[in-house]
Amino acid sequence: MSIEELADMVRNLLAEYIVNVEVGKDLVHVEVKEENIIEAAKRMKEAGFDHVKDVTAIDYPKEGIIKIFYHLSSYSKKELSRYIVGLGYSIPRDKDSVPSLYSVWTSADFQEREVYEGFGISFEGHPDLRPLLLAPTVAELKPLRKDFVVKEEPIFKK
Repeated sequence: MSIEELADMVRNLLAEYIVNVEVGKDLVHVEVKEENIIEAAKRMKEAGFDHVKDVTAIDYPKEGIIKIFYHLSSYSKKELSRYIVGLGYSIPRDKDSVPSLYSVWTSADFQEREVYEGFGISFEGHPDLRPLLLAPTVAELKPLRKDFVVKEEPIFKK
């Protein structure tokens, strides 16, 4: 299977949900409508994408949105295993809760927790949504958003 064949497969699989598709060397990024993310995820899993490699969020403060992407791959289907599909959607920056895909892929567990602690986005239906690496007081500050200000500390005091 070529990357273009994979992109066509994803386009056909998610046709009515697609907002945008981008094709790279070994990567297909597909953005869907937020309200269809769970159904899109189920279709991707049925097609053979059996695990989440990564969950990430990208903050676009000027546009007023945050994009959430799940990077998917396959252990069980050799023809899919060499590729990654980014399945994502956009939300308004002031939205603080989205559906969890943990019920589709349990491998989204820790990655959704990382997005929660870094961006302050709650994943509805996640069984253990608490900060993974940061202290709760730091996580409340949403330190991975672009408007987070890091206080500079002098290295040497005079």
